[in-house]
Amino acid sequence: MSTLWKKGWRPAAVLILLLFLWEAAVRLFSVPAWLLPRPSGIVAEAVTGSALYLPHIVSTITLSAAGYFAGLTVGIGTAVVLFRAPALQQAFYPLLILSQNIPVIVLAPLLVIWFGFGILPKVIVITLVCFFPVTIAALDGFRQTDRDMLHYLKMIGASDRQIFWKLQWPHALPSLFSGLKIAATYSVMGAVISEWLGASKGIGVYMTLASSSFKTDRVFVAIVLIMVLSLLYFGLISMVEKAVLRTRGKGGTADGAA
Repeated sequence: MSTLWKKGWRPAAVLILLLFLWEAAVRLFSVPAWLLPRPSGIVAEAVTGSALYLPHIVSTITLSAAGYFAGLTVGIGTAVVLFRAPALQQAFYPLLILSQNIPVIVLAPLLVIWFGFGILPKVIVITLVCFFPVTIAALDGFRQTDRDMLHYLKMIGASDRQIFWKLQWPHALPSLFSGLKIAATYSVMGAVISEWLGASKGIGVYMTLASSSFKTDRVFVAIVLIMVLSLLYFGLISMVEKAVLRTRGKGGTADGAA
């Protein structure tokens, strides 16, 4: 707790200062609430309007979690296949990079045409957003395997499968978790974008309704909710990362097991 305070008090102080300046500027220049609400007004809306946006939060969490796990599965599977088959990696890696230059918001209408307005196109959107950082992080992790240990395992006759599970996979875990943390934050953004396609519930729907009726304070509440959810996801994956790496350290890696 003390470590968190030592690391967090400076950005917290900057944030409070910025909010104070924002509040003062809006009051001083009499900016209308529909154009730029005061931070105190946004907080009031967040407190009094909780019954309105809570069902939307549940929907977004469900959708983002489903898309995240789909993206995680596809990302790790793609990384393993490309790493184990260098020819495929040479053929598909540039296309993988190229695919990320296509904005998801452009693909979304096509997914609706192909798959309708159900949950499938929404999960596909989140999967497309999440799988890329997971794939790239896992591939980088596999490539950073200790060369000396790799040569040693080959020298003692370890099979490719044993080398992968005893050496390359454990060594890739720190990099993989970096990708998982990035994908976790992206999953919320992907869920909001997918909800713009035509959902009945979700933070994206709440934001759309608020902006169309000039409820700017609710738009800011939606933005804060997105940020909070992203931070929670990031913190959750960080906790899992610490637990897994701690277990790996206690159980011994290929370094220790060999």
